[in-house]
Amino acid sequence: MTPLPQLRTPPVALGAAGLLPQMACVAIALAEPGSRMAAGVIGGGYAALILSFLGGMWWMQALLRSDERWWPYLLAVAPSLIGWAALLAVIGRVAPPAAALMTLALALLASPLGDREIGPLLRGVPAWRHLRLTLSGGLGVLALVSGRG
Repeated sequence: MTPLPQLRTPPVALGAAGLLPQMACVAIALAEPGSRMAAGVIGGGYAALILSFLGGMWWMQALLRSDERWWPYLLAVAPSLIGWAALLAVIGRVAPPAAALMTLALALLASPLGDREIGPLLRGVPAWRHLRLTLSGGLGVLALVSGRG
């Protein structure tokens, strides 16, 4: 029986480090209530950036498969558009930062479903799936906490 592939230290360590900016925004908002809105906007920007990164991964997976269907590419651009719309709503004063953070948090928490739908390229690597669930779940929960203020 072939052993399952294990993740190397760099993606684990750097993936975990990717939670630090959102952790810092939560810590700042809790330590200095007057900075809660600014910390929420900055944290929302970071969450939108990570969503775009995830969409880029899906886009690359579709390209590597030479996928000719439209829906994988539509799914791949959706995270960037969700992030953009959430931030635009705050900048345009259509929604408060807390609402944008909730939207971004829900998109992050749902993003592993996109991994499942986009294709089999990394589906066979359980360690990768576990890391993705941990990181997206962690960032999504931190964004939810940020938005509760």
